Amino acid sequence: MSAVLRPPVDDADVPRYWRELGLPGLVDVHVHFLPARVQAKIWKFFADAEAHYGAHWPVHYPLPDTERLAILERLGVRAFSTLPYPHKPGMASWLNDWSAEFAAAHPGVLHSATFFPEPEAPFYVAEALDRGARVFKVHVQVGNFDPRHELLDAVWGRLEETGTPVVIHCGSGPLAGEHTGPAPMVGLLDRYPRLQLVIAHLGMPEYGAFLDLADRFERVHLDTTMFATDFTERLMPFDPADLPRLAALRDKVLLGSDFPSIPYPYAHQLAALHRLGLGEEWLRAVLWENGARLFGLGAR
Repeated sequence: MSAVLRPPVDDADVPRYWRELGLPGLVDVHVHFLPARVQAKIWKFFADAEAHYGAHWPVHYPLPDTERLAILERLGVRAFSTLPYPHKPGMASWLNDWSAEFAAAHPGVLHSATFFPEPEAPFYVAEALDRGARVFKVHVQVGNFDPRHELLDAVWGRLEETGTPVVIHCGSGPLAGEHTGPAPMVGLLDRYPRLQLVIAHLGMPEYGAFLDLADRFERVHLDTTMFATDFTERLMPFDPADLPRLAALRDKVLLGSDFPSIPYPYAHQLAALHRLGLGEEWLRAVLWENGARLFGLGAR
C-alpha cells in the first residue's frame, strides 16, 4: 500500500480516493432501488432492527430516488445494480417490469431482475433477458426457499448458458434461514458449475466456506457488501488468517455497498477495504476492474 494514498474520510472525499488510485470511478454491484412502497417496508424493517438483529441499524440514506441518484453521481459510482427481490410468489414479474423501466430512464444503472421458485419463473426470466437484464438478484433468507428447488431448474440452466451474473444473498448473516449457508450453494453449483454467481456480503458469516467456493468454481465471485466495516466486524468478524486467501482471489472480488440501506456513510465501506492492507492493485481490481470486466464496461 502506498504511503501516499489515504482512505476517504467522508463521502465528499471519495472521488479523490478513486482518482488517486488511477480509476475513472467505481462499479458497485450491490445497490438497491425499489418501488416506493417496497422500499418503505424495507426501511421500516431496519427501523426495528434491534428486535430482528439485536443491533441498531439507522439507514444512512433514507431519501427519494432522485436524491440517491445524485449522491451516487457525486461519489463517482459509474455503474450500479438495483437488485429487486421478492419475498413471496407473484412479486418477481412486476418487480422486473419496474426495474426495466428504471434502468431505461437512468444512465449508469445495470438493468437488474429477479425470480422466485414458481411455475412462471422460466418465462419471466427469459423475458427479462430479452429486455436486456444484465444482473439478477436472489435473496435466499428473505425468500425462504431452497435455491435447488425444482421450479428453478430451467432458470438456472438458462442463466448458466447466458453467463448472466446473479447476486445471491445466501450466507447466514445477519439472520440465518432454513436454506442459508454454503451447503445449498454447493449442491446448486455441483449441478450448474458454470453459473456466474456473485456471493453477496462475501457469504458472511461463513466467509471461509464461500472463499472455498470461489476457489473451486471458475465463475463464482464475492461482493464486499458491508464486509470489514465496523458494524459488521462487531457482529460477524472476519478471520484475519483468511486475508491471504482474499488477496489471492483479487480477480473475483467485486465492490458492493448495500446503498442506501447502510448504517454508515458510503465512504466507510471504501475505508474498511483500504485498511485490509491488501494493496493498491487489489483495490483497483475490486473497485473498478472486475466489475467493468464482468459487465463489459471497457478498460479504464
